[in-house]
Amino acid sequence: MRSTTLLALLALVLLYLVLGALVFRALEQPLEQQAQRELGEVREKFLRTHPCVSDGDLGLLIKEVADALGGGANPDINATSHSNYSAWDLSGAFFFSGTIITTIGYGNAALRSDAGRIFSIIYALVGIPLFGILLAGVGDRLGSALRHGIGHIEAIFLKWHVPKELVRILSALLFLVIGCLLFVVTPMFVFCYMEGWSKLEAIYFVVVTLTTVGFGDYVAGANPNQTHAAYQPLVWFWILLGLAYFASVLTTIGNWLRVVFRRTRAEMGGFTAQAASWTGTVTARVTQRGGSVAPPPPEKERPLSPPPPCTAPREKASPPSPPSPPTASAPSASALDYPSENLAFIDESSDTQSERGCVVPRAPRGRRRAPHPARKPARPRGPGRLRDKDVPV
Repeated sequence: MRSTTLLALLALVLLYLVLGALVFRALEQPLEQQAQRELGEVREKFLRTHPCVSDGDLGLLIKEVADALGGGANPDINATSHSNYSAWDLSGAFFFSGTIITTIGYGNAALRSDAGRIFSIIYALVGIPLFGILLAGVGDRLGSALRHGIGHIEAIFLKWHVPKELVRILSALLFLVIGCLLFVVTPMFVFCYMEGWSKLEAIYFVVVTLTTVGFGDYVAGANPNQTHAAYQPLVWFWILLGLAYFASVLTTIGNWLRVVFRRTRAEMGGFTAQAASWTGTVTARVTQRGGSVAPPPPEKERPLSPPPPCTAPREKASPPSPPSPPTASAPSASALDYPSENLAFIDESSDTQSERGCVVPRAPRGRRRAPHPARKPARPRGPGRLRDKDVPV
């Protein structure tokens, strides 16, 4: 990737981040201030109702409750009800391990011991690459199965003589629709039934989970009333298949954007070349019509001046005419744009003059040119004046 493209992409991402920050601040900051005011009002009401409790003791209690909630405690559980409930049973621990290797990390349950934190570091370093390999394999098989099923539908469309471009668009839409039905819509209704969430809360949890954002405000199986032991492991297997599907979709979108970028770049290069060619042609035509003298060529590309005309002994020698200034019929500026054509013009003129028996002018620098051996007079190829026998060769 070019540095200019990288800088443009970085600027676009930063602009996108600033836009998100402005929108989230406008939407969430008023609610945060309202919640803070409500907490202050509840605290003052509690102190008025219980004058025996000091403000400092209540502040310590609130702090301890907040720390306990951050450690995974549930305020709905007390010593009498749900005595057998634990967020670290085998089902919950399996789900927590799955959130580590999938890099979701909801945050509703946190590690409190130093040994657990050290083990989580090692566990993540080994488990994340392992899960990435598994995800690639599952995504490949899942994408192949979906494409195989869609291929039968494409064959039906082709039998109906539907254009191929339209069939490709329909197959891509079917791939998206089938995947969304399997991994987004169906789990949404399941979570609505199992967790008691609304449809908006359920679709919010699905998208946040399958994009590995994992805020942790909604977590499947975190409700103490959920008693099914296999519920959270089944949720993890849904996460595996959903991540594989989303990975294949994002890969497809990335490949499509890459192809579009390459085509756009090639078309822009073609337009630039056409514009440059058109500009050169227009400049050459304007120069020829205006009769302006082209700038002299460089030293290496300047053609040799033609030798003086050969004089025959029978005719009277005429004084050499002064060199005529270059006219528009001479090699124009377009010939300078192609050095190979200029050199071909030089070689052709020198060969023609040597065949006519004229003296080749001496090179301006370098060693002298060896004299040409005597040649037999060449037969004229076309109609023209026969060469004089008295002309020395």
